[in-house]
Amino acid sequence: MAIEHNGIAGPYFEYDGLPAQHVVDKDLPLIHPYGPVTPGRYLTPGGGRLTIRPAEMRAHVRITLDHLGCPAQFTDEKNAVFKRLALAAEGYCVQARCRHSAAYAGGVFRIFEVRNESIALATFVRAALAVELGDFTLADRLVQEAEALAGPVRREGEAEQVSGG
Repeated sequence: MAIEHNGIAGPYFEYDGLPAQHVVDKDLPLIHPYGPVTPGRYLTPGGGRLTIRPAEMRAHVRITLDHLGCPAQFTDEKNAVFKRLALAAEGYCVQARCRHSAAYAGGVFRIFEVRNESIALATFVRAALAVELGDFTLADRLVQEAEALAGPVRREGEAEQVSGG
């Protein structure tokens, strides 16, 4: 049986019904949406790789989400919600008068930076995992909370770069 690889260099393996995974990821733990959220590298329920680590600016946590080109994760709708989720995190940074270089980078390798003590890490990760699985409710709630705190979150097309630096 051939494993679809979406253009990523092999070898690949199948893991619990998820899209094909790169062999270097085979020992990663599977993160549960309601389990503990701690720094580290994980496989997600939607077949992505999630990394949580301190950001270059110590007041932030960097969260990266890589889907290896899985077409189910690159719909216009999901891209827009992932971007709004990043803008929600940026709203808390604006409120704290902090600026950093990478609040969000879209595409194959999504990068988010969340200010410590703004959005709880577990809440942000659960929202990202929910978007991955097609549920936008948690992300919408975080956007509403950020807008209540810092004003309107920019919509798609308002600015090419999400964060100033």
